Amino acid sequence: MTTTLRDRFFGCIAGVHIGSAMAAPVEGWTYERIEAKYGTLDKLLPYHHYRATTDWVREPGTTEDGVERQKLMITAIMRKQDRITAEDLRATWVTDMNPTGAGVVSEPFEGALLAMAKTPMPACDIGRYCDYAGLVSFARSCHPIGLINAGDVGHALEDVLEVGQVYQTSNSRGLQWAAVTAVGIAEATKPDATVDSVLRAIFDVCGTFSERFVQDAGVVRELQRGLDKTAGCSDFRELRTAFDDIYSGHGLPYAHSYANEVVTKAVCIFRMVEGDLTQAIISGVNMGRDTDCMTAVAAGISGALTGSAGLPEEWVSQVDYAATLNPYTNTQRTLHENADGLYDAFVARLARMRAYAEEMAS
Repeated sequence: MTTTLRDRFFGCIAGVHIGSAMAAPVEGWTYERIEAKYGTLDKLLPYHHYRATTDWVREPGTTEDGVERQKLMITAIMRKQDRITAEDLRATWVTDMNPTGAGVVSEPFEGALLAMAKTPMPACDIGRYCDYAGLVSFARSCHPIGLINAGDVGHALEDVLEVGQVYQTSNSRGLQWAAVTAVGIAEATKPDATVDSVLRAIFDVCGTFSERFVQDAGVVRELQRGLDKTAGCSDFRELRTAFDDIYSGHGLPYAHSYANEVVTKAVCIFRMVEGDLTQAIISGVNMGRDTDCMTAVAAGISGALTGSAGLPEEWVSQVDYAATLNPYTNTQRTLHENADGLYDAFVARLARMRAYAEEMAS
């Protein structure tokens, strides 16, 4: 059965939100700890973050900081009905970011970014003042940038480097790895896309880009190393042990959340499960370390390729329900409302492009 483009949009967004919610209770855990407590974790659970700030226990299906970041991008795109700039996103922060969320449902540093967004400072300068230029902050949330540029990998790359500057410094490692996510999603939405074509697009586009700044094209070299090392893995247990001698950082802030580690593992999950959305979610959840970000990237690319087929409806309804109980979220829109809003914006963009082509060709 042919997967519609609308369902690819839904599969991508649902994969991110469900995967983030399922993985959040075990974020930062070793995979040995996850295995000992759950065996295979494949359900939505309540959880508790930021203990020093609040005693709020989250309803199963409650999403976390990366999804809050993404919701604001979706709002900006829905409002503009087109590709967005850093200034468009900054304007949405000012009007739509929940001021009570920083340190509760969002990272504490996002409160500081919001304060800067309310000044006359250019939006593209805001990310210069974030201490975490190499983190996965934007790479794990930039899926809407890939979707509004569905099938258009060149503009997906341009936009992720523009919009991402509200979070991280221009041309930083964090933005180079975010390009992998956005380009992968833009390619995955093509009607004839395959796992192999998505990987080729990532290597072609991101390899050319990274060569401008990293003499040895570090992004694609690291991706290739991960894909080679996990080529024989058939399940997440084999995959996670294959990375043991590569990624094991500890002792510094966000040690398990650097974009190179998270995105590399996510792309390897995507390849291993052949884009199966449900399996991408379960695999990411059980990998250990930054489980929610890893699952968001792996499931987002998978959902953009294969849509939502096989996704349990109870996962969808529970995430929607949890959003209605979340007083700190930036929006309580349902998964379908988020995905359909993005799809409708893409259709509007496509109509303008067609009208322009017809006018200029006449």
